[in-house]
Amino acid sequence: MRAAPTILHLDMDAFFAAAEQASKPSLRGKPVVVGGLGPRGVVATASYEARRFGVHSAMPMGQARRLAPNAAYLVPRFAFYRAISGQVMELLGRLSPLVEPLSLDEAFVDLEAGGLADDSASARAVGERLRAEILATTGLTGSVGLAGSKMLAKIASEEAKPDGLVLIEPGTERALLAPRSVRIIPGVGPATGDHLRRAGITTVADVVEAGEDELVRILGRSHGAGLYRMALGHDDRPVVAERDAKSVSVEDTFDVDLHDRLRIRLEVERLAERCVARLRGSGHSGRTIVLKVRRYDFSTLTRSETLRGPTDDPLVVREAAERLLELVDTTGGVRLLGVGVSGLADYTQEDLFAQAEASEEAAESGAAEPVAVAVPSVVPAAPPTATETAVRRWAPGHDVRHAVLGAGWVQGSGLGRVTVRFEEPGGTAPGRVRTFSVDDPDLEPADPLPLVPGGVTGAERAAPVVRPGE
Repeated sequence: MRAAPTILHLDMDAFFAAAEQASKPSLRGKPVVVGGLGPRGVVATASYEARRFGVHSAMPMGQARRLAPNAAYLVPRFAFYRAISGQVMELLGRLSPLVEPLSLDEAFVDLEAGGLADDSASARAVGERLRAEILATTGLTGSVGLAGSKMLAKIASEEAKPDGLVLIEPGTERALLAPRSVRIIPGVGPATGDHLRRAGITTVADVVEAGEDELVRILGRSHGAGLYRMALGHDDRPVVAERDAKSVSVEDTFDVDLHDRLRIRLEVERLAERCVARLRGSGHSGRTIVLKVRRYDFSTLTRSETLRGPTDDPLVVREAAERLLELVDTTGGVRLLGVGVSGLADYTQEDLFAQAEASEEAAESGAAEPVAVAVPSVVPAAPPTATETAVRRWAPGHDVRHAVLGAGWVQGSGLGRVTVRFEEPGGTAPGRVRTFSVDDPDLEPADPLPLVPGGVTGAERAAPVVRPGE
C-alpha cells in the first residue's frame, strides 16, 4: 500500500455504446445496445440510457429486447473501437512507462513511475488533465480512480462513473471498504461469495471480523489469507507494463445449429483466417493449433495439434484446424466453433520452408512424429445465400457510403432491402433515412469516420486486443 494515491485506473464510460452514440447524432441521449443480434447473442455494452431499463453486459440479447424494445441494437465495430482504444492508450503512455491495459477500455497507470505525481494534489491534477485530453482526442468520456493500490483505484473509478474522478486518500481505506459487499474484493466471484454468505460473511467488515484463521478454514490457506489482506486494504500488486500473451483465438456462436459437414468445414477455415489475422496483428506466431467445438447438447470439445516450429501462415493454421475437425463427431449439430493458436513466440515464420526443413531433419533423425506441411484446400467454397450476403454486408450500425448521398450507417436490413441513415459524427441533428435494394451498385460498405476531426479511424489504426490470460 502506497503512502500517496499514485495508482490510476481509467475506465471508459459505456465504451462501445458511447462510441456509437458519438458517431451517430440520431442516437445521442437514446438507449443503445451493442452485441450479437442473433437469438443466442449477448450484450457487449449498454448505454446508460439502456441501463435504466435493466439492460447490462453479458445479458442475453433476447432478454435485453424485452426490457428495452425501443432501444437501438447494433453489431459491434471492433476495428473502430480498437482505433479509439489506441488513442487512449497512447495518452496513458505519455503519463508513465508502466501502463497495464486490461481491455480496450480499461487500464492501470503507475503515476509514480512516470514522475508526475507524489501526493494527492499532483495525482488529482494528472487525473483531471487526462480526462480532458481523452475528451478532446476521442470525443468520449472516461472515469478515473486514484488510490494507493490497484484494488482501491478500480473501486474509485467505479464510484466516479460516469465521467468523473474519485481519489481515495491513504488512511481511509478501512472505513471506505467496511460497509461494502464482499464481492467488491478482487477474486471473490459468485461461488466464493455464496460460500462466504453461508458462513454469515456478506460485507468487508464481516471479513475483517471473522479473522484470517476463520477465512483460511473456510477458503483454504492461499485464498483465505489473501482475502483477509485485501479486506484490510492491503494490496501490493504492481502495475505490470507488459502482459505476455498466452494464446490468440476467435470463435463464433451460430443462430441455428450447423449440421452440414461442408458448411462446418468452411466456417473452420474462415475462423482460422481470422485467427491468423489477429495473431499477425499482435506480432506473434504460434506452435499449437486448437479447435473448439460446442455441440447441440452444450458439450464442449477441444482438440489440439502442436507443430515443430511456430507459424503465422494461414495455410498451416487452416490445414491443422481441418485435421482436428476430422477428430470430432458433429452429426448432432454444432452451435459454436473456435480456432486458436497457443505456444506463442515473438517472431513470425515468413514461409513454409522452415516446416519443410524440420520435416527433413525429423526424417533424417528417425523421428516418428510427422511434421504437417500445409497444402491448399481443394474444397470449393459454397456461394453465400442472399440472406447471408445481406447480414454480412449490411450489419446494423455498420458504416456505408452512397455514391450520391455520402456517408451513413445501416439501421436494418431484410427482405432484400437495407435502410440507411445518412449522418456523420460531427452532425448536430439526426440525418435522413433512405431504403435501398441490398445489391444497389451505389451503396458500399465503408470505413468508420473519426469521431473528432483529424482523428484516426478503424482502417488507419487498430490497437491489438489485450485480454488477461491470453
